Amino acid sequence: MTTVVRADRVGRTAASRLARVARGTSAVDASLYNAARLAGVSISVTVERAWLGDDGAPAPAAGPAVAIAPAHAKPTPKTADSKRAGTDRGAFISTDCDRKKRTVIRRHEAWVRHPYISARQDVGVAVYRDEGVVLRTHKLGEADRIVTLLTRRHGRVRAVAKGVRRTRSRFGARLEPATVVDLQLYQGRSLDTITQAVAISTYGATLATDYAKHTAGSAMLETAERLTAEEREPALRLYLLLLGGLRSLAGNEHDGSLVLDAFLLRSMAVSGYGTALMECARCGSPGPHRAFSVQAGGSVCPDCRPAGAASPSPAALELLHALLTSDWETADASDPRTRREASGLVAAHLQWHLERGLRSLPLVERA
Repeated sequence: MTTVVRADRVGRTAASRLARVARGTSAVDASLYNAARLAGVSISVTVERAWLGDDGAPAPAAGPAVAIAPAHAKPTPKTADSKRAGTDRGAFISTDCDRKKRTVIRRHEAWVRHPYISARQDVGVAVYRDEGVVLRTHKLGEADRIVTLLTRRHGRVRAVAKGVRRTRSRFGARLEPATVVDLQLYQGRSLDTITQAVAISTYGATLATDYAKHTAGSAMLETAERLTAEEREPALRLYLLLLGGLRSLAGNEHDGSLVLDAFLLRSMAVSGYGTALMECARCGSPGPHRAFSVQAGGSVCPDCRPAGAASPSPAALELLHALLTSDWETADASDPRTRREASGLVAAHLQWHLERGLRSLPLVERA
């Protein structure tokens, strides 16, 4: 069997191809692959393995031939075999089988990306670091987990943490919900792989000791995940809001229900679902107005009031405006009845625009 491997850059796809190539060849492929990763050069490797004779015994194999070319070497042009095989970027696979001699020739060309190039360069990189909040986790296989994170620079990311459910896992406890971690990830096709995790703040451990805080924190994490519909879409303002909300909950700065409602209002505002409180949501006439329509997007004037609009108390609308503008003196001075009324308006407004309910929101303990 003849195997031709060409490496110009180092990436996950090419690494898997080279791994499959290395299984059927000598150890020279592994050493040359490591040299390609470190030096970033173009390597052409040819390993000859003899065909089986008529008696089934392998004939003596020729020694490996190795040639190293510069990193800027041009790829092999496409041939008729490559077009028939349907491959791209010069890679081709052709098989010629002779039943009498049982000779199989396979040629495989793989492109590899260099792992130490900065992610800001044009060629991209497979390994990257970021800071994020763990939103949720669920099991994968016998010992792995899929972790959903909201990161500072890459938005929502889903990654696999291998072996974290084992008792001897190095960073299993650092990947629990509501934990802020500094991560190193290896980028994959659909799911990334977490290779390193360092805990920055473990808010989850603090929130787990109080039911009201735990349910409020769970609703905040679920909301952050729902508001980031696209993966790898940067959402820095939402990330900072979530970080501040978890810090406020864990630090007992304000009542848990007030912190949750403030986070919901502000997160919807930065995501494009802002609530109109001091003007009419339809015509823009200055308020405050007594009617509140979830479908319209907030308060509405008497001329624009649709059928089915609610009529909340002025204190509830004032509380919503205080939460949206960080007027905590007014919010902390509100009574429990006003807080429950305002929470109902916020929950209805959120679930209307998300077009589905939050599983953790009905479990939140209200004052």
